[in-house]
Amino acid sequence: MARDDDLYDLTRHPILAALEPEALRFIAREASQRILRSGEVLFRRDEPSDGSYLLRSGSVVLEGPDGDEKVVHPPTLIGEMALIAPTRRPVTAVAREPSGVLQIPRSLFQRALAESPRSAERLRRLLEKRLHGFAQELNALRETAFED
Repeated sequence: MARDDDLYDLTRHPILAALEPEALRFIAREASQRILRSGEVLFRRDEPSDGSYLLRSGSVVLEGPDGDEKVVHPPTLIGEMALIAPTRRPVTAVAREPSGVLQIPRSLFQRALAESPRSAERLRRLLEKRLHGFAQELNALRETAFED
């Protein structure tokens, strides 16, 4: 697909939209396109993560440890935390139909941030805001638990 399409799809996810256009162009240029066949495993639960996948076409089933499933459609960023820190995959991801993904290794994402300090600062502020929101939700849950 055209790189303009890649840029558009990248900007549709909040983590990536926080980056400056130059950093996004770098990621779009350097990331790998991958086509999955129906039933092909993208990654398995508990595998070490080395980056993220932007689902561009098709659909992917995320299979949780308890047998729960969630179907995701484009433009979904699968494994966003793996862009920031080494983690283990919490689910197994399987193509439900022929699907296209843009593979974004953590090392590529980190290079983009290193070369674009403004992008790194914008991302830091976004993550700070998210963390603050999670803390508020947790406090609200605690208060509810103590009321019962």
